[in-house]
Amino acid sequence: MPGPEPLPAPRPASRGKGSALRAASIAIPAPFFLVGSGLTQYLGAALAVTLFAVMTPAEVAWVRIATGAVVLLAWRRPRIWRFNPRDLAASALFGIVLGGMNICFYEAIHILPLGVAVSLEFLGPVTVAVVTSGGWSGRIAGALAFARVACIGGLGLDLSDTKQLVGAAWVLGAAALWAGYIVMGQSIASRRSGITNLALGCGTAALVFAPFFSVGAVSALNSPKLVVVAVGVGVLSTVIPYSLEALAMGRLSAAMFALFNSLLPATSALIGAVTLRQLPSAWSLVGLVLISVAVGLASYPPQPLHRRG
Repeated sequence: MPGPEPLPAPRPASRGKGSALRAASIAIPAPFFLVGSGLTQYLGAALAVTLFAVMTPAEVAWVRIATGAVVLLAWRRPRIWRFNPRDLAASALFGIVLGGMNICFYEAIHILPLGVAVSLEFLGPVTVAVVTSGGWSGRIAGALAFARVACIGGLGLDLSDTKQLVGAAWVLGAAALWAGYIVMGQSIASRRSGITNLALGCGTAALVFAPFFSVGAVSALNSPKLVVVAVGVGVLSTVIPYSLEALAMGRLSAAMFALFNSLLPATSALIGAVTLRQLPSAWSLVGLVLISVAVGLASYPPQPLHRRG
């Protein structure tokens, strides 16, 4: 008698869109994600400058935060009831710091050239790196950072000009808030999803700052073109760069992550020169080099990067 018919061979499991996306991201070198993050983030900032004619800088910053919140919350769909009150409070405070940082930065680039503003803002992460690192590398990084301030603040900017002094104050406020953002973000991301935390934080910031800036921002968006530009600012400045960083963080050491991020001041200067025709001075270029070297030194010796997607 013939034996039983053989069972059909199991079919390979189909790969969903998420698997295909992960496979594609692995095939791309991680540093490319960080370069793309810097380019899109400061392209968004350059695009935001075009909205300053119809909105205040703070209103533009709120549009960026609110747009990012809508996209990130739709993507992550966080189940709030699964978070304890302490975690929700931490995400809320993180979001308020993030929102304040964006508002200060936009107020600054309304006055100062984009490349100069970004270079001064880098005092925040350099200070965190110097304070949390030990040895001669941290001290040398601090000296280079202060030398960069002398080049840009003392020689690249005319601080006797009240307007430029106000711009410098705004960007130093952004730097301080960026330092807080780094410390809080790393602490939270070491325990739970950094992107989900970002979604919750942006949602909180959009709600907290809405009573102050939403009315003016929404009323100014009186044409489809302005709406498209506003959405573009949110996507280019928040959604895309943070998503690209999330893809890179699990594949780079802390030293390499800081090294490639140190290219951001030069990237911003390039974007400012090409899109806004803001050519950096010679002293600003020297400062850009110094701050890049400072960030690289401050990240040595390498520490593990505790970040989760």
